[in-house]
Amino acid sequence: MIMVLSCRPKDSGSENKLTPKDSLAKIDLPKLLEKKKLTVITLYSSVSYFIYRGEPMGYEYDLCKDFAESMGMDLNVVVAKNVTQLVEMLQRGEGDMIVYNLPVTNEMKKEIIYCGKNSVSSQVLVQRTDGKNPLLKDVTEMIGKEIYVKQNTKYEQRLLNLDSELGGGILIHDIKQDSITSEDMIEMVSQGKIPYTVSDADVARLNKTYYNNIDVSLEISFPQRSSWAVRKTSPKLADALDKWFEADQQTPRYQSIIKRYFEISKKPAYSPILSVERGHISVYDHLFKKYSAGMDFDWRLMASIAYQESRFDTTLTSWAGAGGLMQVMPKTFTGMGENIENINNPEASVRAASKYIRSLIRSFSNIENKEERIKFVLAGYNSGIGHILDAQALAKKYGKNPNIWADNVDEYVLLKSNPEYYTDSVCRFGYFRGKETYAYVREVLVRYEYYKSKVTL
Repeated sequence: MIMVLSCRPKDSGSENKLTPKDSLAKIDLPKLLEKKKLTVITLYSSVSYFIYRGEPMGYEYDLCKDFAESMGMDLNVVVAKNVTQLVEMLQRGEGDMIVYNLPVTNEMKKEIIYCGKNSVSSQVLVQRTDGKNPLLKDVTEMIGKEIYVKQNTKYEQRLLNLDSELGGGILIHDIKQDSITSEDMIEMVSQGKIPYTVSDADVARLNKTYYNNIDVSLEISFPQRSSWAVRKTSPKLADALDKWFEADQQTPRYQSIIKRYFEISKKPAYSPILSVERGHISVYDHLFKKYSAGMDFDWRLMASIAYQESRFDTTLTSWAGAGGLMQVMPKTFTGMGENIENINNPEASVRAASKYIRSLIRSFSNIENKEERIKFVLAGYNSGIGHILDAQALAKKYGKNPNIWADNVDEYVLLKSNPEYYTDSVCRFGYFRGKETYAYVREVLVRYEYYKSKVTL
């Protein structure tokens, strides 16, 4: 059993602080095994930990879940706001270990034990592979090139140092707009809006699964070691983590986690909208009609969702584990009363999706305008309702209408990939790659209008 607690930092210690009876010195592996519970501290990010369609995910998260399961322990997750707070929370006893790429320094070795997952990474140049310009293969080729980075970041500092080392000539452009993240800038390189940017290697590798026209192979910094960590008083836990990680790297499970986050494409294969001549959208029209009946939801809209999700391919399984015609997540599928063995059965998929859509309609019932409510339902279907509730809370806080999608809530859906917003006290569900949901709502509705123009009820 895996239990996840996703909470704001100011609340994170309330349930996990140690009593005087359980002093920190006593909390090592034997005590944790006795309690059958492991509490880990991490940060929200696209690599470490995030919530997607209502389920916890992330490269670091999947690895620590694997460790907890191997030791027969339930997993509890608390989230800090920054790297400094990670260590502070660990030392206060609000968690048993840090599950994040914590930089290895001699100074910190005096305070904590680095252990478990360890890696050596560097900053890399992100460039577009469009065939128009040759790929840069050496840092000396960066002279005379325009490279864009966020102002006052480690990426800017590295470029300044590199520019000095090369004797000048790198054209460094500082991005001052707070709402733009480093990952946004990787997308801008992919789209040809800027020629180059800089990123951490793991973030760049992950984003390459979204943008297959970028190259992230040129390292521009010295390698930096990073690792998980435990308190000095937990040497047995540290030893167990070291042994587990050494053995785990050889397992199919570890390789599947690597593939899930850093190799499998996150972008669906686009294909033309199937012909809707003779009044048919797909061979599953009868299922869309059957299960949309009685819930005031146009079957053609459900067909548009199905096309967006799977291109009507019932055998498809996404990188996140969603399966079948309607790409329902396994936990949601079984939560709707279906047998997981039937996740690729088209009728079971549409039936489960219709139940989930009904639940979303109820959740957004306070939005009186039906057309507006549909936009929120679509957004919730794509991302999970939690992130949309967060975006509504942000919209309300910053003076926008929380019940209007365009130019109101959708703005904060986009901003939820920015730490300034997803760590806001009104948010409960953390980091979110909102640009996907933003595009999803628009594309499903555009296709729906096309279906309506071609196919009658």
